[in-house]
Amino acid sequence: MARVLLEDVTKVFDGGVTAVSRLSLDVADHEFMVIVGPSGCGKTTTLRVIAGLERPTAGNIYIGDTLVNDLPARRRDVAMVFQNYALYPHMTVYQNLAFALTMRRLSAAEINKRIGRVAGLLAIEQLLARKPQALSGGQRQRVALGRAIVRSPKVFLFDEPLSNLDAALRISTRAEIKALHHRLQTACIYVTHDQAEAMTLGDQICVMVDGAAQQTGEPLGVYERPINRFVAGFLGTPAMNFFTGRLDFQNDAVSFVIGNDTITLGRRLKTLTAAYRNREMVLGIRPENLSLSLPSKQSGGSISAVVSVVEPLGNRTDVHLRTGAGDRFIVSIDPHIDVKPGDGAKIRIDPEKVHIFEPGPGGKNVTLPDTAD
Repeated sequence: MARVLLEDVTKVFDGGVTAVSRLSLDVADHEFMVIVGPSGCGKTTTLRVIAGLERPTAGNIYIGDTLVNDLPARRRDVAMVFQNYALYPHMTVYQNLAFALTMRRLSAAEINKRIGRVAGLLAIEQLLARKPQALSGGQRQRVALGRAIVRSPKVFLFDEPLSNLDAALRISTRAEIKALHHRLQTACIYVTHDQAEAMTLGDQICVMVDGAAQQTGEPLGVYERPINRFVAGFLGTPAMNFFTGRLDFQNDAVSFVIGNDTITLGRRLKTLTAAYRNREMVLGIRPENLSLSLPSKQSGGSISAVVSVVEPLGNRTDVHLRTGAGDRFIVSIDPHIDVKPGDGAKIRIDPEKVHIFEPGPGGKNVTLPDTAD
């Protein structure tokens, strides 16, 4: 068991392609860290650099108190669970679990003891005599987890281990991984493009894009206080809505003007946004922080829109709307509210849940005190 520390780690491949850029990450002993981001953002390369499968171009990697930059993978005492399971097809489940232990020259009695304990932990006792081709996807994933656990490593590394499973199995296996972590209390680093996995599994999450960390912190804190527009838009299902407009200051009040609509913002935002007076900015608001009413119930401080698509989801209904200026956005509403495509609507915004961003895909969130100018 050990802490994992990355200090300004950079990985540049042949041809000058920078996969990871000056990444610093501190994963405490017993902590579950999830690195999340879109495909190609550098998260798997980060995992491979930690594992010793790739050598960093610059920066330092520590496991415990040991600088491991020059240590080969076999001496780092980490176990990696891959997306494609990476089981030996000609071996039984028992032999797959025993392989690394046999290479370490452990006694047969110790190997049996460890495999018995892990098989019981993962409920795969009845699978030990089977070969991988006789297993379902979920069973193969359990075996892959078992092969990592049986080694009792200092650190577990997970490379999108659930991406090949169907939706229901992903949810159940995700819960199993979280329960296993609580039992094993070993540092885990898990990479995924699925923000739901990141939010549910991680003690801490690190959001990456283009090889660089954008924000690291507790999942709910990152969700509620995104540092920039990319993080805000990446986390959340449905994603955060964005409206382009400008800030308008009148006496003691600050408003956001979107086309012909004016939204009065909370007083707390006046000081934070003062430097952006009359500038084009972007208002961000999550679908659950919007409410919908028909035009007959309209009042000031709302956005005018037309319903384009209605998606009933059981516990909620996601309503897709379009403003007169062509902006598209989503409101999550009670499933019993009757609404249909073509309806006109007024959308009320919770002013306490508003974020204001600078323009651009990575625009800074200026409504956070520690990022305001």
